[in-house]
Amino acid sequence: MDSNKPLKIGIACYPLVGGSGILASALGMELAARGHEVHFFSYAKPVRLDTSLPRIHFHPVAVSKYKLFEYADYTLPLAVKLAEVADQAHLDIIHAHYAVPHATAAYIAKRMAKQDRLRIVTTLHGTDTTLLGRDPNYRRAIEYSLQHSDRVTTVSDSLRRDTEEIFDVGKPVEVIHNFYTPGRPTSTRETMRKDLGLGDCFTLFHASNLRSVKRIDLLLQSVARCKLRENLKLVILAGNSFEAFEGQVKDLGLEETVIVRENGYPIEDYIEACDFGIYTSETESFCLSILEGMFLGKAALAFRVGGIPEVMEENLSGLLCDFGDCDAMASAIDALAAGPERAREMGAEAKKRALGRFTADRIVPLYLECYRQALADS
Repeated sequence: MDSNKPLKIGIACYPLVGGSGILASALGMELAARGHEVHFFSYAKPVRLDTSLPRIHFHPVAVSKYKLFEYADYTLPLAVKLAEVADQAHLDIIHAHYAVPHATAAYIAKRMAKQDRLRIVTTLHGTDTTLLGRDPNYRRAIEYSLQHSDRVTTVSDSLRRDTEEIFDVGKPVEVIHNFYTPGRPTSTRETMRKDLGLGDCFTLFHASNLRSVKRIDLLLQSVARCKLRENLKLVILAGNSFEAFEGQVKDLGLEETVIVRENGYPIEDYIEACDFGIYTSETESFCLSILEGMFLGKAALAFRVGGIPEVMEENLSGLLCDFGDCDAMASAIDALAAGPERAREMGAEAKKRALGRFTADRIVPLYLECYRQALADS
């Protein structure tokens, strides 16, 4: 196949603030900027997708709530929409972000479509493997979807190993790390710090969708155990409601320490105002939020789980503790608050690593090569 020929690519993803939706949106926009035609499929417009850009198309998937079904079905309407657009737009590739439901729907669509050329690339972001892959109600469907994908990728080597341990994929699994393209802050650090009421405090930030795997309970416990809390603030950029954790904040006496902003945007403004990231997840396939901070010169403190050690270099561009060790977390925070110059030095190294390894110019061509290899298969 002509390696210079523009491709027609369908991207099926979740529209929410989680890493998979952010990566899928960024990838699609980067592909469109390189001359490819990109069609997005989801039940709502992905939050970071700019549909005004050239060669970007969004196809909403309507979910009917027939009384016949106790629970609304999404997989079949998605498959029908994928097949319709595949035939109308002559798609070359469907890139499914998550096996269930997206790769499952893509395979059904491929069987329904009236063309033989259509190929499926599936990218796993973590939940398919770490959660659903261990659920007997989903495991076989995920495995079947992966076996019938033309290419399978994961966002970290850690996730690749877990995937190959749990599933019989039937083909090599390629690792293509996440990338990030930061926007420019729209406000100055000084203005944001004043608006947030940070004063001269050393300020941590945490950005996530607050799902249970993010272990916000351990985040709050770690901060509560710090000895230098009078000189410490924690800004939580919440992708969902923080209401469930308000009681713990009060019980731990963190009302004057924790500042919450739900759906804070642009995220760059908030990160720029802070000094260091903090993440206490039980498992992470990559942790795109850490990378967001790295591009803005902010290193992070995190538990040593999943793909996080692939994102940062321990003690150089980030700090790692054993999972669940809140005392070690607190000690690390106190040391940073007492000597913030180390945070700045690690932040500079973090930015250097991000620019060297995780840019769109480095990662997007890997996906394009993956697409072309899938199309070259007989």
